[in-house]
Amino acid sequence: MKPHFKQLSLGFGVLAFILGMAIIPTNNGVTAFHSADEIRYFEMRMGATAAIDSSQYFPTAALCSGCHGYDIDGIAMFDNEGEDVNIHDDWRSSMMANSAKDPFWRAKVSHEITINPSHSLDIQDKCTSCHAPMGNYTAHYNGADHYTMADLLVDTIGLDGVSCGACHQISLENLGNTFSGIMTFDTSRVLYGPYPIPFAAPMSSFVGFEPVHSVHILDAGVCASCHSLITATVDLDGEYTGDTFVEQATYHEWLNSSYNVDSVSCQACHMPQILDSIIISDNYIFLEGRTPYGLHELVGANTMMLKLMRENRTALGINAEEEHFDETIAATLKMLQQNTLDLGIEFLNQTEDSLFFKLDLFNKAGHKFPSGYPSRRAFVQFLMIDTEGDTIFQSGSMDSNYEVIGQDPSFEPHYQVINDENQVQIYELVTGDVENNFTTLLERAAIALKDNRLPPLGFTTSHEVYDTTLIAGNALTDPDFNIENGMEGSARDLLQYHISRADYNGGFANIQAHVYYQSLPPRWLAPMLEEDTPEINAFRTMYEEADRSPVLMASVSIDSIFVPFLVGTSSPDTDLEIGVYPNPTVDGWLNVDLPLGAKLEGIRIFDLNGRLLGTAGQLYFELPELRGAYLIEIRTDVGVVTQRVLRN
Repeated sequence: MKPHFKQLSLGFGVLAFILGMAIIPTNNGVTAFHSADEIRYFEMRMGATAAIDSSQYFPTAALCSGCHGYDIDGIAMFDNEGEDVNIHDDWRSSMMANSAKDPFWRAKVSHEITINPSHSLDIQDKCTSCHAPMGNYTAHYNGADHYTMADLLVDTIGLDGVSCGACHQISLENLGNTFSGIMTFDTSRVLYGPYPIPFAAPMSSFVGFEPVHSVHILDAGVCASCHSLITATVDLDGEYTGDTFVEQATYHEWLNSSYNVDSVSCQACHMPQILDSIIISDNYIFLEGRTPYGLHELVGANTMMLKLMRENRTALGINAEEEHFDETIAATLKMLQQNTLDLGIEFLNQTEDSLFFKLDLFNKAGHKFPSGYPSRRAFVQFLMIDTEGDTIFQSGSMDSNYEVIGQDPSFEPHYQVINDENQVQIYELVTGDVENNFTTLLERAAIALKDNRLPPLGFTTSHEVYDTTLIAGNALTDPDFNIENGMEGSARDLLQYHISRADYNGGFANIQAHVYYQSLPPRWLAPMLEEDTPEINAFRTMYEEADRSPVLMASVSIDSIFVPFLVGTSSPDTDLEIGVYPNPTVDGWLNVDLPLGAKLEGIRIFDLNGRLLGTAGQLYFELPELRGAYLIEIRTDVGVVTQRVLRN
């Protein structure tokens, strides 16, 4: 159960009943009578003196929590199983709620303005337009030229991050057509919601805003302004070149997908709906439930930062409790591990020299994966391990600092085939400066040196927004990347592994493939952490103490691939004499003679590619019907022998 901060012993639903209030929900614009007792109750609970001042453009989430937070009566915002799904508590431990308090973001802003101090005001104003939109826009509405980090630190509205008003006051005007922090807010003191005939009286009286029904609040365009960001490029001297760079384009990636065509919006995944009938406001016992109900979890993929902020709540001024973060982290892990990626594996073939495997990675997200901020990446770890636990082949392993081993000095290219342990498949956006050198400075980003992030289903290079969602590097010429049967839009990458047998004489082996996700890789962070500013130093301390381990998203394996021994029918137990006859066999039946005293533990039948075809538990058994050569593994209590047999 989520903690709450309502200390009155009498729930307001009960109070409303006792007072015999006759407040009837009607259409927009109706303001019903509220008694003096009701007003005093709200003032006590919310710490407010009625509606906010008319000069304030946005309400803070604390005001909204009065009705949309935890209901001590257990009536409002509980699902059919009795689970608390209140809006405020789900939101306040999200990355959105803490966007203005995010220590990495503050450090990165500090990094950018340290390198380009002459652009400091513009950088701060642009960055706060998305991370502290209500504070930024309030300042500009009041005539300010810039809204800085110093302004933010003393601004309650700005520190509320992407709060209720930042989304629910976005206007239908220009929806989905403005980007890079440019938003069109409705400043006529309304809050848009998805339900018709809202009960307007409490919100208009106690918060000073009118709830208005509008379906556009469920449109992906609500997310567009901040989730497609184009930056102006500067050269190494800090001078603007006149060019721009698409730093992130999650909204445009969604446009270039079947999710857009099928009207599956951002909210459908990041605010998943439940069909339970949910009373969406407490304090009024006569309210009816609303369905469907969108959970305000607002989860993405960044468990690492959620854990870091959970452990540093007090220092960062975050009012979410540890259990709130635990729930958000659990929901984020569910998103990553269940709703983002499907992974398959196939054993293709083997020769005297090599074994051949194929991985199938399918992106289930409605945008590229990974998407968003360019530090994010996913990588594949591929392992071949013998029965003794020794590693025969490994690609994509990590060192003690959680950095991927085997990367090229600049960046690792995209692969269609991996045949060396120093090759690793990393799905990422790599940004380059005007001299085509890797950079993590957003202002210096001039070109995508690599972008092999997995496209969403239906993504094509002919789409009208492809110029903002480019594929870059070797993935462009990979015939298995987002292409199936010659058609674009498969949302998958088929990756082959060719493993040499040079160091493996033969026997059984297990194959494992894992996909990991990382939001802040060590090598990507290194240039920023070399700088010395209060914000960077504060983040560095938190980062070094944080759980920085990547998230394991998906795993697949093949157990007991048999690799024939390099010398005919030799086996691990060359001194163990076991007879298999007749060989060749015409009718497919074989006899096995064991040494005196040996006991049979089992027989396994393989084709010459090492695929398991069947088993036998007796010394007299039949091969598969097809003619050809087979490998017979005979396991006894004194050893194991493998024989090659032929069915004519």
